[in-house]
Amino acid sequence: MSEIKKLEIEVVHYQSIEELPKIYTNLLLEARSAASHSYSPYSHFEVGAALLLENGVIVPGSNQENASYPTGLCAERVALFAAATQHPGIKVSAIAITARKAGNEHFEAVTPCGSCRQVMSEYEDLHQQNITVIMEGGNDEVSVLKNASSLLPFRFSHANLK
Repeated sequence: MSEIKKLEIEVVHYQSIEELPKIYTNLLLEARSAASHSYSPYSHFEVGAALLLENGVIVPGSNQENASYPTGLCAERVALFAAATQHPGIKVSAIAITARKAGNEHFEAVTPCGSCRQVMSEYEDLHQQNITVIMEGGNDEVSVLKNASSLLPFRFSHANLK
C-alpha cells in the first residue's frame, strides 16, 4: 500500500543582512567580495562563496568559467576544494553564497546547483558536522539553513557505494 510522506526543510528567513548574527554578516560580506573575483565571461553571472572553517579562517571562492563552457567550477566548490587543500582536516562550519549579474551592484537570490549540494553534503559526512548554509536573496533578504544536506534530501552518499 502506498503512502504519502512529507519532507520539511527548516529555513530561517531574515528581512535584511543587518538581522543576521555578526559572524554570518561578515561571512556574507566576504562572499560578496569573492563575487567580484568571478571569471564569468560567458554567463556574466558573478557568484561568490565564503566558508567559515572551525578554526575561524574564512576561505573565499568565485565561479570560474572557460571557453569549453560549462566545464568551469561554481564558487561553492572552488571554496570547498581550496579549503580542503589549504586547510586539510579542518571542518567547515558555514558557507555563505551570493550572486549578481556582471556590472550590477545589487545581489540576487541564488541557491547552490545540484553538484555543489552533493559536494557540501559529502563534506558534512566526511567531518560528521553540519554546514550552515547562508544564501543571499533579492532585496537584501537572507535565508539560513542548519545544514547542507537539507538542500538534497535524496542524495547519493558513500552508503550507496557499499
